[in-house]
Order: sequence, then C-alpha cells, then structure tokens
Amino acid sequence: MHFFKEEDVANYDSVEFLYIKTSLKGNIFEIILNRPEKRNAFTPTMANEIAFALAYAKKIIEIRCVIIKAEGPVFCAGADLNAFHDPTIDQKNQTLPEPKGEVRLGDAFTNLHKPSIAQIEGSVFAGGFLIICGCTFVVSIPEANFSLPEVKRGIWPMQVMASLLDIIPKRKILEMSITGKSYTAEEVLDLGLVTQIANKEVIEYEVNKLANLICSNAPYAIKSGMEALQNLSDVEESKRHAYLKSELDKLLKSEDAKEGSVAFKEKRNPIWKSK
Repeated sequence: MHFFKEEDVANYDSVEFLYIKTSLKGNIFEIILNRPEKRNAFTPTMANEIAFALAYAKKIIEIRCVIIKAEGPVFCAGADLNAFHDPTIDQKNQTLPEPKGEVRLGDAFTNLHKPSIAQIEGSVFAGGFLIICGCTFVVSIPEANFSLPEVKRGIWPMQVMASLLDIIPKRKILEMSITGKSYTAEEVLDLGLVTQIANKEVIEYEVNKLANLICSNAPYAIKSGMEALQNLSDVEESKRHAYLKSELDKLLKSEDAKEGSVAFKEKRNPIWKSK
C-alpha cells in the first residue's frame, strides 16, 4: 500500500520534520531517527514521518540507496505505546500531509524497492525490529543488543512477526517472542538479522562503502529484481520460472541494460539512467 499521494510527496521540501532528520548526498539518502530523549520510540506522527521520507526516496530517481541511522545511545525502542493508546499525547506535524490510511512501518519499507542500510550504533527493541527487518542490509556495532520484550508487558510483537518471517525460522521467532531475551549482535548475525558487524570507529566508513558499492551498480536492475523477488511468493511455483523470464525480457529492453552492455565492450564505467 502507498500511504501518501504523489502530489503530497512532490511537496516534500515544504515539510518540517519533528522526529527525524533527512539529507541527500549524491545518490544516497539518509534518514536519522531524532527522538533520543525517548530512545527513538516512534509515535504515530514519527511513523508517518519515516513513511513519508521513504515515499520520497522511492519517488526520486536520483536516490539509489537509503541509510537509516539514529541519534542517541538507543537505535529504536519500538513504538511509544502511550502515544498510540492516547492520541492526545502524540504531537502532530502540521506540515506533514495526511496519509491515506494508518501507516504500518513494515509496509512502508516493503514499498521502497530500493536498497536500504540500517546503521545500528545502539540497541534495538520491540517495534524497532520493523525498521531493521525492512532494510536490505543491517550493519551493527558489536555492543548493540536486540530484543523483543513485549511479553514482559503483557503484549506480543504481532507486526514484527510478519517482518521476521522472511529472515529467521519460525521456531526462533517464537523463542525471541516468548522469552523476551536479549541477543548480541553476533547472535543475530548468525540468524541473518544483522548482515555485518563493524566497530564503532569504522561503522560510518563501512556503511558508506557499502552504499557507494550499491550506487555503482545498475539501479533499474536492482529495483526490478527487488520487486520480482517480492512478487514471487504470489506466483504459483510451477509458473515462477516463466514469470522471472518475462521480467528478465523486460529488463533486457531497458536503457540501463543497453548501457551496461556497451560500457562493458568499451571497457568504461557505465552511466546509469535508472530506466
């Protein structure tokens, strides 16, 4: 589902964010969670701001990679339950367009179809998993911890389960959810939840190196491949190869595919047009 209208996203520059910061450097778009005094726990308004920034990243053809970072010692403590239960607590952003429906962060990331990197320099709790599961890559410092403590408060990480299902086995999802235990970065690296561990002094360098590598490759091919993989679960197993062949045939007609072939023959770097 797309949560914002195209004309709303076109007016991106008129929005003043309350809970996030964004910047565009070349082909790399950064989203920084900016509610450190509340451990970056997201309110409905903050979730709307993140979804709006992702909608913008999807729309702008120059953006080839999204990096998500956080201010403060905690990456994200999940949802601010008080603000979700009592809308009067949630400070509204009057400059932000109204979404078409209730924003679900898991779906906001699913709609992006561009590579994203979570730069984890603090622990991740509860609904914060929606962000790291939504990202294509997760680079973490060794000291970060990861936990789903909802059961200790009489609730359950319902939406997080949907995001985790494509990454870790069901039995491990149940273990994490039932025990509420804390896991180290090394432990979740083994599960595939984290994709790389980097020390604090080099994590910025490692994330930017990965982002630049992503940006050097064909953006239209990446977008097409990510969409095809996402759609694959809806295609009958016996028809999957035929579906993927048809997607490849479309891709071969793209300007980027033609440019890639010519650049290879001419032994030069390709100039991608994202189409």
